[in-house]
Amino acid sequence: MNSRFQLAELTQVSQAILDDFKTNVIRIDGAMGAGKTTLISSVCKQLGVKESVSSPTFSLVNCYQGTNGPIYHFDFYRLVHPDEALDFGIEEYLDSGHLCLLEWAEKITPHLPEHYDHYMLDVVDEKTRLLYTKK
Repeated sequence: MNSRFQLAELTQVSQAILDDFKTNVIRIDGAMGAGKTTLISSVCKQLGVKESVSSPTFSLVNCYQGTNGPIYHFDFYRLVHPDEALDFGIEEYLDSGHLCLLEWAEKITPHLPEHYDHYMLDVVDEKTRLLYTKK
């Protein structure tokens, strides 16, 4: 996947992710302010989440109810050491079979599953982003 898009086209881009992903773990990387949480919010809405989707910066994980079950949204930005993720049971979440959406996952690299979907979100300009699959 390689998609240059305007922020107004977020719904189509989130649907493209849903059409593309192969695992229950989706990692979305990008610089601070690139729009990771906004993109994840759009993905969640496509999956039937009714409640407000926000970054779990302080709680580390938010759980939303989608049409097909729970969706876990993680933000590891505040972690100092990867093993801090073990303290709240990251392995159980990742092994749950439910969709897990990860921000700042480079902070927990040793605990990521062998296989996951990995996307990169880059800022082109104020209104334009580039989303591509990272191999």
